Amino acid sequence: MTASRGFLRRAALTVTAGAAALVLTACGGGDGDGNSHDMGSMASESGSPKSGASGKAGAGGHNKADVGFAEEMIQHHRQAVDMAELADSRAASPEVKKLATKIKGAQDPEIETMSGWLTAWGEKVPEDMAGMGHGMSSGMPGMMSAEDMADLEKASGAAFDEKFLKLMVEHHEGAVEMAETEQAEGKYAPAIDLAEDVITAQTAEIKQMNKMLDKS
Repeated sequence: MTASRGFLRRAALTVTAGAAALVLTACGGGDGDGNSHDMGSMASESGSPKSGASGKAGAGGHNKADVGFAEEMIQHHRQAVDMAELADSRAASPEVKKLATKIKGAQDPEIETMSGWLTAWGEKVPEDMAGMGHGMSSGMPGMMSAEDMADLEKASGAAFDEKFLKLMVEHHEGAVEMAETEQAEGKYAPAIDLAEDVITAQTAEIKQMNKMLDKS
């Protein structure tokens, strides 16, 4: 009789444990599916730019605004670098030459960084505009026209300095505008951080160049 009771007790415990395991498994599976769905919805919503345009979220946590920012800022930076390189042989002011060197030194690495993002995202890195007349100013704030660039290339001495500073102020103002758009609509944290760096550095340089223009 005692043995029978022991057997029944063990059998009951086994059934109870098995039932509990089934309940936990069912609950765990339900929560996992639910959480995955909820998180996917949240990611989709956070990936959409604030402007209402549909985001293109990828494995890197980026969206369409991040891609556009990288593509356009690469071209924007390339033109600034082209302008800065002219200063070495054309500028009269050591201060202008120093500023041009600083601009090139800051923007070349940023071009490489953004090109790396695009490659990682499976996007095409824009072709270099060299030899294309820099005619991609449409839709990109602050970009110089082919005529502006040609005039700058022809200038030298004090005339170059003044033209360079005026054009670069306008160029920087455009970059700041583009960076502010990325902050408002982007999702990829490194891109948003780079946009903040652009705003900080180029706003300071705009002030510096305006002072230099006042002195001249």
